[in-house]
Amino acid sequence: MSEKWVYRFDEGDASMKGLLGGKGANLAEMSRMGLPVPPGFTITTRACNAWLASGGQMPEGLMDQVQAALADVEAATGKRLGDPDAPLLLSVRSGARFSMPGMMDTVLNLGLNRDTLGGLIRATGDERFGYDANRRFVMMFSDVVLGLPKARFEQILTRYKRQAGVKEDTQLGVTPLKALCNDSLALVLQETGAGFPGDPMKQLVMAIEAVFQSWNNERAVIYRRRERIPDDLGTAVNIQAMVFGNLGLDSGSGVAFTRDPATGERALYGEYLMNAQGEDVVAGVRTPHPIADLRAQLPKIHQEFQELASGLEQRFRDMMDLEFTIERGRLYVLQCRVGKRTGPAAVRMAVEMVDEGLIDAAEAVRRVTSDQLDQLLHPRIDPHDLHARGLRTLATGIPASPGAAVGQIVFDADAAEAAGKVGRPVILVREETSPDDVHGMLGAKGILTARGGKTSHAAVVARGFGVPCVVGCEALHVDHEARTLTVRGEVLAEGAWLTLDGSDGRVFGAQLALIAPEIGGWFGRLMGWCDEFRRLEVRANADNPRDARQAVAFGAQGVGLCRTEHMFFETDRLPIVRALILADSEDQRRAALQKLQTVQQADFEGIFEAMAGRPVTIRLLDPPLHEFLPAHDELLAQVIELRLAQNLVSGRALAGVLAEKETQLAAVEAMREQNPMLGLRGVRLSLVMPGIAEMQTRAVVKAALKVRHRGLPVHPEIMVPLVGHPQELARVRAAVEAIAAELLADAPEAERFPLAIGTMIEVPRAALQAGAIAGHADFFSFGTNDLTQMTFGLSRDDAGRFLSTYVEKKILPDDPFETLDQAGVGRLMQLAVTEGRAAKPGLKCGICGEHGGDPRSITFCHDVGLDYVSCSPFRVPVARLAAAQAALAGGHEDAAR
Repeated sequence: MSEKWVYRFDEGDASMKGLLGGKGANLAEMSRMGLPVPPGFTITTRACNAWLASGGQMPEGLMDQVQAALADVEAATGKRLGDPDAPLLLSVRSGARFSMPGMMDTVLNLGLNRDTLGGLIRATGDERFGYDANRRFVMMFSDVVLGLPKARFEQILTRYKRQAGVKEDTQLGVTPLKALCNDSLALVLQETGAGFPGDPMKQLVMAIEAVFQSWNNERAVIYRRRERIPDDLGTAVNIQAMVFGNLGLDSGSGVAFTRDPATGERALYGEYLMNAQGEDVVAGVRTPHPIADLRAQLPKIHQEFQELASGLEQRFRDMMDLEFTIERGRLYVLQCRVGKRTGPAAVRMAVEMVDEGLIDAAEAVRRVTSDQLDQLLHPRIDPHDLHARGLRTLATGIPASPGAAVGQIVFDADAAEAAGKVGRPVILVREETSPDDVHGMLGAKGILTARGGKTSHAAVVARGFGVPCVVGCEALHVDHEARTLTVRGEVLAEGAWLTLDGSDGRVFGAQLALIAPEIGGWFGRLMGWCDEFRRLEVRANADNPRDARQAVAFGAQGVGLCRTEHMFFETDRLPIVRALILADSEDQRRAALQKLQTVQQADFEGIFEAMAGRPVTIRLLDPPLHEFLPAHDELLAQVIELRLAQNLVSGRALAGVLAEKETQLAAVEAMREQNPMLGLRGVRLSLVMPGIAEMQTRAVVKAALKVRHRGLPVHPEIMVPLVGHPQELARVRAAVEAIAAELLADAPEAERFPLAIGTMIEVPRAALQAGAIAGHADFFSFGTNDLTQMTFGLSRDDAGRFLSTYVEKKILPDDPFETLDQAGVGRLMQLAVTEGRAAKPGLKCGICGEHGGDPRSITFCHDVGLDYVSCSPFRVPVARLAAAQAALAGGHEDAAR
């Protein structure tokens, strides 16, 4: 007996998303609720995977089950597929477990041929409708199934509209529609040599296989990679009786959300078109009406739809995305799914649904993703800059995805993708986007389209990705061939600067300044719940008082990494550092160290004040000294040029400059190393040139004492980098403790403070020797940037050339510098935590590499028992959320609360 490959809608329910896909499971659930769902059935995701695994062979028994389920649909509708007297037309749609809007393929009006077209016209009494449905079917089937570009058919449509002198598809009469259908069929014959398939059952088989195949199309693969959806899930295929929204002015189609997906407001949100099929709404070929207009146009339908939407939200306990059709005054719901939403909307909905009793606080925390939370931190246009420059709005469109974006105009997705890879900010400008543009939409800072509404492809995808977007900007004329954008006579070429505001739809023809967003309200309440649930502390990497204040504003509980070398690179400090490196005498060296101590102490004071008693972990100097000098090749070229110039023009001033450059070059050559990242740096520098570590220790302790003298609490920690041997840490610790003891001894008892001394675990040997090293450490902090480099034997600066290939070919699941390598680096971390705490119970352990802001890496840190993570200030809210979600996933909800 063959596997069950097909389920009628009345055989499934919402719990079967893995087998029926999200769309199929929800159609089944709505059918069980008694909602007006056209009858149909779902082919399972397992059938798709079997078809893909076999190289395109239908699984045994699948088509027999399809025909049996089709017979049930025929019985329910009183129509039959291929019957010229009562033709049944079908929609064939994809439906994966996780929503992938627009990424896979759909075929509508399947079942039309010369005979059934006549039957459809007789059944509806509308010849124009019949030919309109036919031209749509031919174009869609040819594009999706036969692989003929949709643009070829749109060119034919455009030609007939131009000849008829009309703008809208709906204005074409029967005669041009007949001719249009004939020309489209002729194009298929010309391009395929076989003509358009006329057998409805053959059409159905071909459409099913095309949907299966679309699981692996380029845009679907890109989307899955971006959303981290596994490649082995496959898609279901939903086959459903067609209902028609283009049967006249009492018919229509629309897309709606039970709440505003851009803002989260609790109000029905969406758009519709009368006398249109659903594809017209989402494709943006006509500008749709807001759903509120339906109240005046069809009040009973509007009321029924409101009740239906409310019931679905209550059933699924979430904001739902609905597609509906009105056929001659009767409402049908074609699909529902949990709606994509912006970050601000996600946070507002989660909090308000707790207040409404739909969900609890734990579910609210689980429901908001890190990407959605990050969207709250998008910048906005600086109103002062806008006012000062007196700029007028270039154009206004429909705000589709919030946040402001600034970039140079590009007109195609490939150019946007290429710009994104090199960090050049661009705005992707299109007449309208299609699923084939997804890779470019990911690379762009913002998206601007001339057509479409809030539920168009551009709007839905941009909201899902958190990219600011303005759609339906009808004042724009986009000339893709000339690569120009014209607005009311003003022509902007590719490369011109634009600023757009996806929150209000404004577009400006200039590069405006942006400012950080203001957060609070719903965000604050969600963060409060996160803090209740999480076990991990969240600190920030902050190198100056400004960063420290920003970190506190975002809820950081301390500084997990203060990189002192970043202070040295400031323009007023770099000459002092160079003077230290190039000093000829001990007196010169001491003078430079004293100057550095003064400026470092001032920085530390500011950080201690900002953190107000929270722990501040200060890393002693880590990079090799040559990094503070000009590059060797640059200096060599300057010396050669100066020597040549001196031979031509004599002068004392020139000689002085030459001598300075020659001194610097000699110093750089003396310090040159074959592999400086494994050379004289970190703890080795503190041992070979102890004056720098001693100066930094004095700056830390004196800054803390000065802040304590002002009555403020301090919690300093000194971290020694690049330790690989216990004796390295033991000797540097002894030196640090001696200086600290000397300075603290002179301070009043009330102003003294404990000084923790620990180390970064970033050398594999340190992880292997963690037990011995723990004897000299008050804490461990994993520097996973270097630990990843040394564990893999990779240079982070160079590995970008091939790591993307490794990920694409599935050699690695992720770039290990973005998401922690749990099998290798993670195993070393687990070993270090276990052996370190065995030697010193209660040893505090944290992470301060870039992985401290990556949600999946944070989950691992929670699982291995770290005490804190540290990340950039703007990632602190994301880390707080990820830490709470990790605790909830691990069953720590009750303990945490």
